[in-house]
Amino acid sequence: MSKNDLINIFCFGEEIGRLGIDENQNKSYFQYNADFLKSGKYLNLFPKTKVIKRTEQTQVFTKFNNDTFKGVIPMIADSLPDMFGNIIFKKWLESSNKNFNQISVIEQLAYVADRGMGALEYRPSKTIPKTSTVNLEVIISVLKEVLALKDGTSLQALNNEALLNIFKIGTSAGGARPKILISENCETGEIIPGDLNYSSDYNHYLVKLSIDDNLGYSREVIEYCYYLTATHLGLDMMESKLVDQKHFATLRFDRKNGIKKHILTATGMTGWDFKSPDESSYENLFELALFLKVPHKEIEALFKRMVFNVVYCNTDDHLKNHSFIYNELEDKWNLSPVYDLTYSLNPLINYKRISRALSINNKRVDINLDDILKVAETYTIKNAKKTILEIQNGVGFWKDNAIKLKLPISIIQSIEKDFQLLIES
Repeated sequence: MSKNDLINIFCFGEEIGRLGIDENQNKSYFQYNADFLKSGKYLNLFPKTKVIKRTEQTQVFTKFNNDTFKGVIPMIADSLPDMFGNIIFKKWLESSNKNFNQISVIEQLAYVADRGMGALEYRPSKTIPKTSTVNLEVIISVLKEVLALKDGTSLQALNNEALLNIFKIGTSAGGARPKILISENCETGEIIPGDLNYSSDYNHYLVKLSIDDNLGYSREVIEYCYYLTATHLGLDMMESKLVDQKHFATLRFDRKNGIKKHILTATGMTGWDFKSPDESSYENLFELALFLKVPHKEIEALFKRMVFNVVYCNTDDHLKNHSFIYNELEDKWNLSPVYDLTYSLNPLINYKRISRALSINNKRVDINLDDILKVAETYTIKNAKKTILEIQNGVGFWKDNAIKLKLPISIIQSIEKDFQLLIES
């Protein structure tokens, strides 16, 4: 392979190894840095989930050639732009007279460089000009243009600099909805792009942008209402707020006290494709948590999240919406704070049958109390019925806040009818 087919992977200032891709043969290669292995540091940085071995030998991979992993090992694929990020990446490249389809995965990682979620960094990196301002109105205006583009529409109206600004702060955040990464100075309140600084002088936010003015409601306000309810019920979430009463901003758990934290999704840790139903189950999540030896209180927290998602109809709780956070000082993994809790359907549509991303007791529809209690019994969850009752008793709190947040009554009623009460109060 040529030099351009290789990229070096760093974490916490250490060179972990290097990744290579042979696109002609649909193969990727990973080799640990020998000095890193000899150092004995971070033994569980990439857990032994049968994806990758801790050996000096070059390892060859052919099984990850799909849209989720792009041919590379899952731990690295977690760093690649997701659906929304790819839209922005593609348009920015086109504005620079480059073809997105001709950009290799290695080059994409070079663009990610040290700007990605988590602590993994990629070198040599592509040089990208720095921008130091964030104007939400300008960003939303450009986003609307980008998302409205049809085949054959001219890109001339989209300024390269405007697209660059969004590319740098919008491609690293995963998911399909428009979102950006920003940092807010703790003392002055100054807002800068989230790729410029990760020191403790700033609060670092992921901001989900509300750009659908014609819907009559805001998805981001709904998510904020879910955040208020979840934290009221004791779920561990990062502090969040509404910006301009419509954009959902949540503190990042991969930035803490000026340090990057190493994060892997359940998909990135195991190679379980979040789009495939074969391994998409809550039972697999519990087994993964047990394999990582997280404290039992985190097993109980995972159970609580599962119940919340069932009761409040968060059906898009797939494997990339569950993550683990690495403690580099103790070389251990813990369950990350919960994120992406919201009503994941369109409240303007009546759903007769709702299928879940993650199965429970081998079921994706019509989940009932017996299904939940079987999981509780399997994973030794104490006072399961009490937990379920506490979670569903928060429905009134959710509704009160939805009204305070001025969501339309019709939207509130549409969402509430899909809530599932598992126990009679």
